[in-house]
Amino acid sequence: MSYLNILRLLVDNLQFAELKSTILHDSDHLLDISTRPLLALAQVHLGEIVQGRASYEQASTRLTELDADARTDLAGVACVLQEYDEAVTLLQPVLAANPEHPLALARLAWCRMQNEQFDEALTLYNRSINLDGRRLPVRLALIRLFLQKSDLFAAQQALQSAIDCLQLREKELPIASIALFSAQLRELQLQIWVASEQLACAEQWLSDRRESLSEDEWVVLVIAYTGLLAGLEHHAAADELLRDALKYYPENLSIMLQLAELAQVQGRFMTAIRLLRKALAQDKENSVLWVQLSSACLQRFDKQARQAAEKAVELTSTLEESDALPAQAVKRQQAMAQNALAQVESQEQNFARAEHLYRAVLTDHPHFLPALQGLGQQQMQLGNIDEALALFERVKQIDPIKGHSALINARRFPEDEQTLLQMEKAAQMPSLEGAISAGILFQLASAWEKRKVYDKAFAFANQANAASKKFLSYDDKAHRNQCARLRHAFCKGLFEHRQACGVESSLPVYVLGMPRSGTTLVEQILAGHSKIFGAGELGVIPSRIQGLNRWERHVGSGRCYPDCIDDLTPYVTRGIANGVLDELRELAAEDKPEALHVVDKLPHNFENIGFIKFLFPKAKIISVRRDPRDIAISNYFTDYQAKHGGMGFAYDLTDIGQQLADHNLLMHHWHQLFPGEILEINYEDVVDDLEGSARRMLDYIGVEWQPQVLSFNELDRTVKTASVWQVRQPIYKSSKAKWKRYEKHLAPLIKGTNAKIMVDPINDMLTLPLPGFLTDGVALYKEGDLDGAELSFKKMLHHNPEHAACHYMLGLVYLSKHHLDDGIMQLEKALAKAPWHKEWRDNLIKAYQLAGEDEKAEELKTGPAAHAQTDNDDFDFPDSLQAIAD
Repeated sequence: MSYLNILRLLVDNLQFAELKSTILHDSDHLLDISTRPLLALAQVHLGEIVQGRASYEQASTRLTELDADARTDLAGVACVLQEYDEAVTLLQPVLAANPEHPLALARLAWCRMQNEQFDEALTLYNRSINLDGRRLPVRLALIRLFLQKSDLFAAQQALQSAIDCLQLREKELPIASIALFSAQLRELQLQIWVASEQLACAEQWLSDRRESLSEDEWVVLVIAYTGLLAGLEHHAAADELLRDALKYYPENLSIMLQLAELAQVQGRFMTAIRLLRKALAQDKENSVLWVQLSSACLQRFDKQARQAAEKAVELTSTLEESDALPAQAVKRQQAMAQNALAQVESQEQNFARAEHLYRAVLTDHPHFLPALQGLGQQQMQLGNIDEALALFERVKQIDPIKGHSALINARRFPEDEQTLLQMEKAAQMPSLEGAISAGILFQLASAWEKRKVYDKAFAFANQANAASKKFLSYDDKAHRNQCARLRHAFCKGLFEHRQACGVESSLPVYVLGMPRSGTTLVEQILAGHSKIFGAGELGVIPSRIQGLNRWERHVGSGRCYPDCIDDLTPYVTRGIANGVLDELRELAAEDKPEALHVVDKLPHNFENIGFIKFLFPKAKIISVRRDPRDIAISNYFTDYQAKHGGMGFAYDLTDIGQQLADHNLLMHHWHQLFPGEILEINYEDVVDDLEGSARRMLDYIGVEWQPQVLSFNELDRTVKTASVWQVRQPIYKSSKAKWKRYEKHLAPLIKGTNAKIMVDPINDMLTLPLPGFLTDGVALYKEGDLDGAELSFKKMLHHNPEHAACHYMLGLVYLSKHHLDDGIMQLEKALAKAPWHKEWRDNLIKAYQLAGEDEKAEELKTGPAAHAQTDNDDFDFPDSLQAIAD
């Protein structure tokens, strides 16, 4: 057998790593141009796309020197690169000269199958197998063809023929090849059963194979099957099957990782994090697990994401090459760890450090896709558009679909429809996400809109939104009820009776409005002023609101924001406000220390205007308005990846309509409450009269006119929103009245917008006449004024009989007065409502012991409450029972 035929036998047996190694270690044959297509074939199958493409292009330049077999090898590379027209061009002269070339027939069949020319593909495959039936990859491809045609009976027959072929060749095939072919045949059997909806049959077969297969072989099958289930939108069934598999192999990391990934694509990040931590408990030195944990934490838990990424970097810094971990694997793990840390730095807007890390990865691994994507996205945020585009072009060379998607996000659209058709096909490939990929569909919607094929664009947007919405739990009624509670809590009476609250500062400027209303453009204009710093979309106000909620949970008041706003004392309010100011000043200090104003442009702060004015009575608030129909369409065509945020309403036109109505009613309330204090700016006015609108805003804020604000698109600052590409452009008017392109599709929007606003009765919101009954009472208790403390706690309990912390403190007062039974009763009430407080439990145990109720004390020590998690929020409840006992 010739040297080239030996190499081609390795291809037939799927031994691509050995094929590459053999060619590269034989310097004499490496110079033979006929080996170059085979090297390219090995490289692309091993995922080395750029290297494989280079080898492919080297061979293509010397095409006349290649014989029919080498040209067929080169066509195989083109097939893997999804360049089917090029493959056909290579194969046609081969088959014209030799119509009975088995491998050329099979590769032409693959091209026809990819272009959905199924009948011709079937004819070609049958001819190939009749000429040479020993090639198992061809038989596997034939099974896949029948699956694509939904001819499941024929697929089952072809599967059985492939199994028979493998059994006949078992003695001559390498063990590794037998394992690969066997695994593929088992997975194809599962695909046939799933396609024919014989799920019970598939699951029984899986169960039966657990005893005969090794753990690794069986787990691979389970993971493949759960991927198929997810592709049919059976995510719950996939989750259940994986959890059942974990019972048999409780320490199997692959099962845990699949479960974590399944949870993550559904937006269940806490579940994913728990699973990854469980996996790490078994293998703390596994850097790949730490990288995945960092990724799962990245969107919501910055600190944990950083810790996980830094741990991965630490572990990979000491990795050494071994038989189990070859040099290439070591380098890849190091790249993954550095890239994870770069993502954390970028997320925290430490852009210089992130760029250094990204570039370090790309220096050693120029084709490392995650680093190319991450650095490209960061360059977009920083306004370095040309470099971002160059990076996305490099991505396209490695993964055309990801590359084109990134370029479309940057408003660089494919010039040919064939690319869009390939993207559509990729979007319809089932995955863990489901039957379709929403992200690609959003890009297709934008691309077809650019081509002015509006009905097709809207159809893709519809599919994308429906696919995204299935993982969301947006509750339009809950949002409407929350808006009603905001209007109720932040009323005229509150501000009349809490006039001493807040800080008289003009530093904060809040730009807000419905998402896609033009808030980014307005902020970009303002940030051009020398005395105004644009901080972007900040979570400062929402984080303070969550802090209030944590406090109320900690004290067991039964209340939450906004109900609890009337319990904030001037001291507490000023503390919150000054903390916000410190954070804003720190943000501005590095880039614009001379700034007199800092802009927070979080759009949904329109819900928080009452809280903002409570903290900062003189805060400047700019409300951006836009034609609601344009807002709706812009939201509907934007992929917010809502599993990572609070944009769940944006995936349904009716929900968008209701949100628009809620926004209007809230803004009407705020304007009535703060007449003349909120500046309204219309997006359309900004587009039509940029200078006039800019002057209005600067006059309102109270700074002098500076003409450079009109050059907002030249501003060197970070923009991290869905509008990232738009603010780098001059003012354009094409986005005005965009809704008219889709007018016939807007019935659901009109229905949501015009629906009567119905809210549940607000019967549970109490009103406190004064704030601070709890904190004042604690202060009096510490001063030894037991009567004053008792009165303060009783006042709160008069208004809110369920307040756990007041029951607790009243219990301490009674115990201090030696009213032991009354004290115990109050402590019991407190602990029943807030069982997580270890200190409360310990003090009740001491009280029981003082009263001689040792059985109750022992039961409390050892019962379920003894294992309750302690709330870690800081609050200084006095621990004085030991002094009472003494």
